[in-house]
Amino acid sequence: MTAVRHFLDAIKFEHTVFALPFAYVSMVLAADGWPGWSTVIWVTLAMTGARTLAMSVNRLADRFIDAANPRTARRHLPARLLTTAQVTVAAVAAGALLLLSASMLNPLCLALAPLAVLFLVGYSYTKRFTWLSHWILGFTDGIAAAGGWIAVRAAFAPPVYVLWFALTVWIAGFDLIYACQDVEFDRGRRLYSVPARFGIPAALATARGCHVLTIAAFALLGWMMGLGWLYGLGVAVVAGLLVYEHSLVSPGDLSRLDVAFFNVNGYIAVILFLAVLAGRLA
Repeated sequence: MTAVRHFLDAIKFEHTVFALPFAYVSMVLAADGWPGWSTVIWVTLAMTGARTLAMSVNRLADRFIDAANPRTARRHLPARLLTTAQVTVAAVAAGALLLLSASMLNPLCLALAPLAVLFLVGYSYTKRFTWLSHWILGFTDGIAAAGGWIAVRAAFAPPVYVLWFALTVWIAGFDLIYACQDVEFDRGRRLYSVPARFGIPAALATARGCHVLTIAAFALLGWMMGLGWLYGLGVAVVAGLLVYEHSLVSPGDLSRLDVAFFNVNGYIAVILFLAVLAGRLA
């Protein structure tokens, strides 16, 4: 049980809240209401498997980098609280859960699952060769929206692309903020990030631009799906939270970065899901 507890802490299992609500958003929109328990259960299991796979591979891929970085040296693999074998077994099991869940949804989900695995495994390595890694991470997390939609309709449609774009720029924006704390380390290790390449002020400005695009995409989604004023109110609250998030950090003060990264973004995901429910029910 100690190893399980360490593993759940290592992959930050509680942060599944960032992406899971958007899979539910897509399901509700695609079904024009409740998608049914079977779909909800299998999508939830698929999302759990996908995120567990991604975070397990991330911890394995970065274990030597984490060991060299004072900020991350106490993570579970560098600190020997977990072994590479344990995390590898968890990654394989998570991948199997994802594929099984996809097969229980529909043929298109199963056919696209290996492509999703490619991104879930591959994004952890992108910071070794491109500072576009922030957007690749966002695109990868945005697969949650695509998965929720095709789980219901077994086909793509314009609204899911808008939501996918919104997720891509939203997550890229807060990853830009998060990366600001490792600028000197990344430069020393020749790792790629916007803060390391262009500086913290440019990274924070780019993050603000990403989040402006996020709100625009959420607003467009509401118009396309006819979600009404209750959804619009939810988007306005999300916009306010993003403004608050950016007020917590500045080039000269990153001390409240964890609050901005974890707390505020968790609220945003849940609020947008509730806004979609309210708009659809109304």
